[in-house]
Amino acid sequence: MSDRICFVISPIGDPDSETRKRSDQVFKHVIAPAVLALGYRAVRADHISEPGMITSQVIQHIVDDPLVIADLTDRNPNVFYELAIRHAIRKPLVQLIRKGDTIPFDVAGTRTIHVDHRDLDSVDTAKNEIQAQVKSLELDASKLETPISVALDLQVLRASSNPEQRSMGDVLAAMTELRAAVASIDDQYKKSDKMSSLMMRDMFARREVENEHMKARLMAASRELREVARHVTILSDSADEFHSKQLTDLLTRIEKVIVILPES
Repeated sequence: MSDRICFVISPIGDPDSETRKRSDQVFKHVIAPAVLALGYRAVRADHISEPGMITSQVIQHIVDDPLVIADLTDRNPNVFYELAIRHAIRKPLVQLIRKGDTIPFDVAGTRTIHVDHRDLDSVDTAKNEIQAQVKSLELDASKLETPISVALDLQVLRASSNPEQRSMGDVLAAMTELRAAVASIDDQYKKSDKMSSLMMRDMFARREVENEHMKARLMAASRELREVARHVTILSDSADEFHSKQLTDLLTRIEKVIVILPES
């Protein structure tokens, strides 16, 4: 068994929950085999068996372990708290997220692997991408850039006595702010689009209910008219010629209405 640990940050959830089921499957079928092939043993917070305070042990793994993989699925607060620690120390890190989920704009600048654990092709692709990123980091960990490291680098540039470095810092800062603004707008648009879809679905559901009510009322009216037509037929048989003609005309008009009404 390898002594090198790859610590996995992910939403865990309660036992038997969908969150736990997904996290277990991603860990077992995507992360663990991908890093094992490179000589790492994958460990998650709920796998730690040593006595002691779990929070301190988790932080110790995040700080000390040579590799961390973070699953950003569902935007779990604990995941992002632990991710921020790893970002701050700028050590080898790989990010992944469920395929179809939106990457929060704060970390959207960091390369993130999208995976659908129910799709074998997607699982295979994700494993290959994990291995490619880990190999690249092993060759040169300085390639890793995080939101925190970028912010610190910008601060150094903008505080420089060199005018060119200050200008470069200002340009990079403006680009970072622009990227964040665009990502925020995109996120709002997607939320708005989702809300519009929900509103449309709700509107159609209400219309369906209204249609059912209208159909019920029309069927009731149809039954009433058919009953009236039956009585008119009986009356016309015993009426004199003048009233019989009036009743026949009335019956004709009723039958025209009955034709367009639903069957009761």
